[in-house]
Amino acid sequence: MDFLPADLAAYADVHTTSESDTLRRLNRDTHAHVLWPRMLSGHVQGRLLAFISQMVRPRRILEIGTYTGYSALCLAEGLTPDGRLITIDKNEELETMARQYWAESPYAHQIDLRVGNAPDVIKTLTDEVFDLVFIDADKENYALYYDMIFDHVRSGGFIMADNVLWSGKVIDPTQAGDPVTQAVMAFNQKIHDDPRVENILLPVRDGIMIARKR
Repeated sequence: MDFLPADLAAYADVHTTSESDTLRRLNRDTHAHVLWPRMLSGHVQGRLLAFISQMVRPRRILEIGTYTGYSALCLAEGLTPDGRLITIDKNEELETMARQYWAESPYAHQIDLRVGNAPDVIKTLTDEVFDLVFIDADKENYALYYDMIFDHVRSGGFIMADNVLWSGKVIDPTQAGDPVTQAVMAFNQKIHDDPRVENILLPVRDGIMIARKR
């Protein structure tokens, strides 16, 4: 995911508003004690998620893929006072850690964690209308999640998906036989070809696709 030279990435990091103390400790704790810490959104991407949420001012956010709860905290910064963020993850082992850090924030009462398989949980959200959706789970099912949630996103709402550059593999011809890479590429093309949305692929960290529902 390190596309920029290290010194240039460090320059961007230094010139980005710092993480809160809670986010900084969660970041450090994740890297010290949890497998695959690269799954964490991290400082710069986290600030981008917070900025987008603050601009949208969502009343309802859906996050698919909680991990240790870092991105949920960032997204929650833009919630309206009566807003709620529903976050889904199948790994209940990380629930305690996520809730511990959420409890230190002003947003704990607004974050609703649903533990289970994402397709099953999404099916229960029939009455929800989302202003902002963040997909950051198993890449093979990105297209499925997009299709499942699309009708529950308001007109003018945003759908974001993480890791859409897949460490540069999306332009690597040697990955033609890799099913995960092919799923990411198919998802990117699906969004780009969907006349119901406007989209931009931001080359931030491992790539974020942002689609605005018309």
